[in-house]
Amino acid sequence: FFSPGSFRPPPRGIPPPPPRAVTPVLSLRSEASLRSLPADISLAPARLELRSAGACGALELPPGVSLAPGSCRGLRRLPGEGLHLRLRLRAAPGGAELVYNLRESLKPQKNCIFYCQSCGDVIVEERKFLRVLPLPSENWSALVEEWCCHPNPFAKSTLHPQRDDCFLGDTFFLLNSGNESHVPEPPICFSETSHHASQNESTLKSKENTRVFCKRCKTMLGETISSDTIKYYVTEVIVQPSEGSFKTIPRSQFVQSMVAQCLMELSSAKSTFRFTIKGDDGKIYILIWLLNSDTLLVESSGSSSSHNVFTLFGDIFMPNSGPVGTWNAVKVLYQPCIKSRNKDLADAWENDFGVHPLKFPSETCLELLLILGLSTTSLPPSLQCMNSFQVAFLKM
Repeated sequence: FFSPGSFRPPPRGIPPPPPRAVTPVLSLRSEASLRSLPADISLAPARLELRSAGACGALELPPGVSLAPGSCRGLRRLPGEGLHLRLRLRAAPGGAELVYNLRESLKPQKNCIFYCQSCGDVIVEERKFLRVLPLPSENWSALVEEWCCHPNPFAKSTLHPQRDDCFLGDTFFLLNSGNESHVPEPPICFSETSHHASQNESTLKSKENTRVFCKRCKTMLGETISSDTIKYYVTEVIVQPSEGSFKTIPRSQFVQSMVAQCLMELSSAKSTFRFTIKGDDGKIYILIWLLNSDTLLVESSGSSSSHNVFTLFGDIFMPNSGPVGTWNAVKVLYQPCIKSRNKDLADAWENDFGVHPLKFPSETCLELLLILGLSTTSLPPSLQCMNSFQVAFLKM
């Protein structure tokens, strides 16, 4: 993995200088034949070779990424981890592309189709929006109390899109449901033998009745806001041009890309770097601290005369999860909060105005936690933690 090591996102509107030069940390995990010392390491612009005790291994870098010969330093061997070294990396600008860009797909006057990301079923037939508008922050109504010296003039106001509107929130978008078949029917009232049902149970049942599911795979896609407005989560629905066919994106890639983009946009727009990941059940699942947002991630299985002996950070527990190549990524610190873990810290963050909440379906929160955990376990043990937080990378 390669990380420039900056702790703040670059200023908006300022492009990175070409070519980008960073000092990466490279971890080489080798088989027994390459674990003995001394070892000879040779660098070429796009290739790294290691020779030890008659064995030879080679690492080929993807196009657009090169190593600076003579920049190798900090070589050391850690028991159980292999060799660690630092060297200079150069990357051509614009070499890595986003897995998926929602804002590029959702543009005014552009025909698009909404699909279930999990199975590819059509959720919303071809639409052309006249307006695609960003929504204010989710707690905008509460903040009005601080802005006005008189009662909130917007207390009864709601933001509902018209038929040709699409409103974008932090983790969702709002559409006018019209005659969409995925909108649930109004809840049917049944007579109860007991009139002492708890308020919590009633609230839970009401919440269940507003959820929107994919008819084919039964994945939760969003929820109804009103009789004519539906909210879809950006991690569950993929928007693609109507002139093309549905393009499958592996689930793990899609989820981490969408979450990473949310972190990037919010940190740039609001200068906030701490986030709580909440489920639609209201529970906090993960605490995330954005450490840097200009990481260049290179994953490769390597090549050798005998076996693949180098492993760079990637989805090593999920084969075929993506092509070998270069990725823009964000480096995060995180703490899981399931089963009351880190409850005191979660409570403190929830009451901290400097922490921004992000809401996703509860199942997606668990998926994200698994992705973060797999990322952490892909790193050498000495690089898996920072203070009390775990370290992970999310590919964009």
